[in-house]
Amino acid sequence: MQLFYSPTINETLTSFIFDKEESKHIIKVLRKQERDILYVTNGLGFLFKTEIALASDSKCTVNVLSFTKQETPKFHMHLAVAPTKMNERYEWFLEKATEIGIQEITPIICDHSERKVIKMDRYQKIIESAMKQSLHYYLPKLNEPILLKDFLKIELKGQKYIAHCEETNKKSLKSQLLPNEDVTLLIGPEGDFSVKEIEMALNNKYIPISLGETRLRTETAAIVACHSVVFINN
Repeated sequence: MQLFYSPTINETLTSFIFDKEESKHIIKVLRKQERDILYVTNGLGFLFKTEIALASDSKCTVNVLSFTKQETPKFHMHLAVAPTKMNERYEWFLEKATEIGIQEITPIICDHSERKVIKMDRYQKIIESAMKQSLHYYLPKLNEPILLKDFLKIELKGQKYIAHCEETNKKSLKSQLLPNEDVTLLIGPEGDFSVKEIEMALNNKYIPISLGETRLRTETAAIVACHSVVFINN
């Protein structure tokens, strides 16, 4: 099944018009024709079965035949991950985390961060594309970048962890995770969190955890954490 995405389609509509960019892709690139069936999600858990009524490359129009809604996940996974020095590594993380099943992502700016300029539009497109490719019906929420010290002030429910490389008393993530509970996990930049940042996180009730015996890159650590949470919940 090929999946299309539009945030404006909803369960009250009987017909729907794609925007110009998506219309051109559907008609010119994919060469879809009238009466062809398209499956569309709005990123809110809905899957719409539609039929092309007007095969226009500027305003492809479909009739909504039926829709279903996927069950809301029993847990909410939020990864706060520092942007990597090489932008393509962070983009890889966004793509793979979306495929695995993350619900929320926040880029955090830390003391040792080398990249502080974030291409939010590009990041959003990568997430949308990964959602469609992996046939997810919930679009992960991408938050604006925030300083770690400000992120730590946010009241969050559920389990809260920080993964760091300092030689301190840490427990393995897999031994701490509980199924069907919200999880927030902090992943630092290439130079790791500073000692001051780790202390701030601990003071805000974040539990220090290890992701294994080897030192992982930022994006690898984020994917290991993401997969661990999904695995425990499946």
